[in-house]
Amino acid sequence: MKYKINIRFDRKRLANVGMSMHLSRCITTALRVEGVDFPCEINVLVTDNPGIRAINEAQRHVDQATDVLSFPMFSLTPGQLPEDVSDMLDPDTGRVPLGDMAISLERAMSQAEEYGHGIKRELGYLAVHSVLHLLGYDHLDEGPMKRQMRRQEEIIMAQLLLKR
Repeated sequence: MKYKINIRFDRKRLANVGMSMHLSRCITTALRVEGVDFPCEINVLVTDNPGIRAINEAQRHVDQATDVLSFPMFSLTPGQLPEDVSDMLDPDTGRVPLGDMAISLERAMSQAEEYGHGIKRELGYLAVHSVLHLLGYDHLDEGPMKRQMRRQEEIIMAQLLLKR
């Protein structure tokens, strides 16, 4: 298998096989649409608001909960994958470790309700959004980078049949 998606729930009560399968499908689709044709690995943590708040504080010095955090392993250029990944491969796994993401299921549920769509769409969007961050996309300003990222999100969400 080309992509290895490691999903961990940090609270037993959050664990859900269907959710794991859905997240894996969304992440795999995002990687495929973005043209990732090399073996890679992504770690996903599903947590709650206190869990993601602690991660946000420890990693970014921001003492608040958020919906998703992305921690890319490499600094990539959006839409331009490296031609040679041999120097990026983990010698133990033979895969490129693209990075880690943490998703607050609690925040995702409240946002799904707030935006008037289901949790499946919201979790899918957060996973796709995070994969794009791992692949170098960003949205720090309202300019072309944000538009590029939003365009890719829409393309991938349409592939997943999770449009707005």
